[in-house]
This record gives sequence, structure tokens and C-alpha cells, in this order.
Amino acid sequence: MERRRVQSGSGGPTSGRPTPSSGRSSVPRPYLPIAEHGVVGDLRTVALIGTDGNVDWYCPGRFDAPSLFGCLLDAEKGGWFSLRCRTATQQKQLYLPDTNILLTRFLAAEAVGEVTDFMVPRIREFRSPGGSLVRQASAVRGTATFELECRPAFDYGRAPHTTALVDGVGAVFESALGRAVLRTNFPLRLSADGLAVESTLDLAEGEHAEAVLDWQGEVRALAPGETERQFRATSAYWQRWLGQSRYQGRWREMVHRSALALKLLVYHPTGALVAAPTTSLPEELGGVRNWDYRYAWLRDAAFTVYALMSLGFLEEAAAFMTWVQARCEEADPQQDLRIMYSVDGSAHIPEVELGHLEGYCGSGPVRIGNDAVGQRQHDIYGELMDSVYLYNREVPISYDLWAGLSRRLDWLADHWEEPDEGIWEIRGPRQRFTYSGLMTWVAFDRGLRVARDRGLPAPEGRWRKLAAKAYRFVQEECWDPQAGAFMMAPGSHLLDASVLCMPLVKFAGPTDPRFLSTLDRIRAELVSDSLVHRYARTGHDGLTGDEGTFNLCSFWYVDALTGAGRVEEARLVFDKMLTYANHVGLYAEEIGPSGEALGNFPQAFTHLALISAALNLDRALGR
Repeated sequence: MERRRVQSGSGGPTSGRPTPSSGRSSVPRPYLPIAEHGVVGDLRTVALIGTDGNVDWYCPGRFDAPSLFGCLLDAEKGGWFSLRCRTATQQKQLYLPDTNILLTRFLAAEAVGEVTDFMVPRIREFRSPGGSLVRQASAVRGTATFELECRPAFDYGRAPHTTALVDGVGAVFESALGRAVLRTNFPLRLSADGLAVESTLDLAEGEHAEAVLDWQGEVRALAPGETERQFRATSAYWQRWLGQSRYQGRWREMVHRSALALKLLVYHPTGALVAAPTTSLPEELGGVRNWDYRYAWLRDAAFTVYALMSLGFLEEAAAFMTWVQARCEEADPQQDLRIMYSVDGSAHIPEVELGHLEGYCGSGPVRIGNDAVGQRQHDIYGELMDSVYLYNREVPISYDLWAGLSRRLDWLADHWEEPDEGIWEIRGPRQRFTYSGLMTWVAFDRGLRVARDRGLPAPEGRWRKLAAKAYRFVQEECWDPQAGAFMMAPGSHLLDASVLCMPLVKFAGPTDPRFLSTLDRIRAELVSDSLVHRYARTGHDGLTGDEGTFNLCSFWYVDALTGAGRVEEARLVFDKMLTYANHVGLYAEEIGPSGEALGNFPQAFTHLALISAALNLDRALGR
């Protein structure tokens, strides 16, 4: 096999996201809206693919690896992999039913072209080695002209690479960080600057073209029928997995899409679940609230376990329990559990700014790592113990896990009355947050329940006293009788949408007078139609700028209305929230002032809350 090699200088292109061709446009292409993306994955990482056929984000190997394609965060320097129909005047994107296989359809005046994208699951049970990003182009009607450009930018565009054409195979891109092999069944050419490869394809009706990108892959030709076999196997895998769902309610399509999205966010080798697969997508365009979410938050993962178990998916819950046990065994006696970990369990994720990247739509800084790892958030113990309690009802937990959890509750007993940063990761002064006290009660209450259900050893008298003390703290110190609401913290004048969880965790009855009064206050001050702010923007969180409404809180609001008996209102709010999903049913973290998606995407918290709201609303409507 003959190779022709070119060395890159800076690892990044010199113009912004042009139409791929040998005569590249010098006019930068605008950033696609965050919502204009679908996601495919291999259970270790994902690729975000725009409605224009462009791979805008891809971190090979694992979620938090350095990006190979990152034009989502810098249209010029980030790198991309485009495959699109040149003459198309309209694009449509959808998932094939019950799968995470994405189809982008290009409609031209006299032709219809399609690009099918998927990643091959990387699990032992799968016959294929997995990890490949597969792109299949086809002409459905007429003659469709496709253009391909693969322009990697290793290590967020910081590492130089070489590019080599390999006859009969495709191209090989190599840097100090690794090798990407692009295998095609059509010829490629080097771009004018030698940093990328390109091709123009005229496909007649019924003709197909195939491109497979392998990370650290073997330099070999595509075998006849290889991608079709991968397609069938990948489709069958997702359909079998989703077939375990026992949900038969009114919103089956949206609930199942949420489940499929959550499954994509699980790092299969360890069972860790990332909050989102992206970093630094802004909560406000031009603002500073740009964070790296490619890590496993204990809180998010615990809530997700509940959501998936509610649908009948126990394998993911079992994997999470194994992961939690390892974190309990490694816990530092001083810091105890961290609020987040990398997917392999490390808590070393220092926050670094990448000053060479401009950020999505110019919204810098771009951050990798997350300094919130050093924060104290007492609520994580409640969410963790609640998920353990629910899992134990299905599958008895091991003694080793119980011993580790008991030590964690011992730590909480000694520290829960100290201030923390709370669920919203305040970067201002620590406080004693209402939600942290609420979840402290949950932690000891669920510990008592598991111990009684299984006859496990536990200091039940001490835990009972601590649960009672935490309960009184919330009811007596966090309740403001003049405001008629539970506030964010004792003495605070701010409302906090996190208290909408009170009925969900059985702290208060859904029609408890104090909770109903709080619900009315939140409705008046934090709710805009179906959209809910997590708190009022007053600068108390230590950050400048604004943010959108929080999708998680909007679905918690649906749950609260449902429990309160306001079922018709709950259904209207829920149905309106569904209209804010993107074209393939995915959500980011927030919704901006003009209805746009903001924040990292797709967001696990949003999808798990959607599942919970749908289940509870279904039951209420059934009654």
C-alpha cells in the first residue's frame, strides 16, 4: 500500500468550517444551533452530528478524551468531518426507530440523498470490535452529489498531525496522541493545505458510498459488506436493549428516546454515567457559565439509575452499584466522597482554560476539567442512598457495598451541619442549603429502611435521631412563614426550585399545606409558562451574567403539579415542555430567552426528569 504523507504545522485549519471541496470557501460557516444536532455513540464516547452532515464534536476512546473533531467550540481550529449533499436545499434528520442510528436526509431539486451515521457498540458481547464511526451515503432518488472533508484537530487543536493517503484503504492521520484511520470504498485526495482529505461523489439512484473512521485502528481496506453487517448488528443491539422497557404509557416515543439517550451516556467499562458528553456549551451566549460536563456526578448518576430502573433496565443499575462500591472503598477520610469523578473513577480533573479556542459562537472561555470536584455538596448522600434503596428492592445489595455506604453515612453524620456549595454548585460563599438538609434526611431515612428490610447491621438509633434532626432543620429553619415558602437556605429571601423534590423523596406529602404554598410561590416567581428558573439571578452564586430556564426544574414542576392533584395543568406543562425538545427528541441543559437550547448537550438530568414526570403523570391520568 502506497502512502503519501503531509505534516501539519499547527494542527488546525486556516478558515472556518467551509463547504468541503478542493476550492474551499474563505467565508467562515456560522455555528449550527446547539439543538441542530443528533448524537451517536459506542458506549464509551459519542459524536455530535449536525443537520448539515457535519461531525462537530467527537472525543475518541472515552467521553473526556481530547477532541479529534471540535468545531463546535471553534469553527476554524476545532476540526470536523463533513459528509453532505452539495445540491441540497433542505435537510431532515431522524433516528431509525428504537435505535441510536441517525439518518440525515438531503433534499435537492431533483435528487434525495441520505447519510446514515452510527457507532458500533464496544462491548464484549458484540461480535464486532466496536468503536468505529460509520458513515454511509446513498442516493435515494436521482443523482446525488456528496462532498466529504475529514479534517481532524488532535488534542482540541493543539497537537500537530501527519496526513497520509493509503491506496486501497483511505487515509491515516497520526499525532503523538494516537492514530485515526479513515477507510473508504471511494478515492480520496489531499486538501490544498495537506491537513485534510476530501472527495466528491456523484451517486446514481441506488448507489452507496461508505466511510469508516477507526481510532487506533488497523490500516486495512474495507471488506465487502462490512458496514452493512455493522449496521444490522448495531440496529439489533439497540432494539434488543430497548425491548427490555416495560413502559407502555402515553409518551412512549419520548420516554424511550430519553432512555436511549441516557444509555449513550453510560461508560460501559465501569458503569459510570456522564452528565453530558460535551464541554463549555454556554448557558448564556457570550457569558462565562461554560463548564465541562463529561464526568460522572454521583447525583446525576443516582437519579438516572432510578429512571432506568423504573423502566425495567437493571443492568445499568447493577453496573452503577459496582462503580459506587469502588468509590466508597477509595474514599478519603477527610474529603470522603467527591461529587464527581472521571469515568474511570479518578477525582483528578483540574479545570483548565483553552485560550486558543474561541468557544461556541465566540462564547469563551472553553474549559476542560471541572474545579467543582473539590466542592462539598451534602445532598449527594441522599441521592445515592435513595438509589441504593430502590435498587435493593429489586436486587439485594452486597454486604461490602453496605459496609462502604455505612462509613459514608458516618462521615455525613459528623459534617452535615456544616455549610456546603449545594446542588447548584455555587461558586460563592458556602451556606447551609435547604436542599442539602432535605437530602440529608433522605440519606439516613433510606439507610434505616435498607437496614430494616435486609436485617443489616446499622446504628439505627443514631441514624433515626439524625434523620429527625435534619427533618426539623428543614421544617423549622428553612420555612419562612411570612413568605409562605421553603427558601433556599435559612434566613434567605430566595426561592429555590430544588425544593420541588420534596414529594418525590417522600419528605412532604404532595398536598401538604407548606409544600402547596411553596409551589404557588415558585409558580409566581420562578415559572414562565412551562419553563422554570432554578433560582432568581441575584449574583449570590458567585458568577456574573445570566442563564436560561432549567429543563430539570421544569419536569420537577410537572411532578409537583401532578402530586398536588393539578393533573390537567401538569399535563399541559408537560406537553408544552415536549415541544422544546429538538428535532430528534433531545434536550440540552437549559432553554434560552428565545426558546433556543443552551448548555451542554444532551443533558442526562433533563432526560431522567422527563422519564420520572411521564411515569407519574401516566399513573395520575390512569386514576
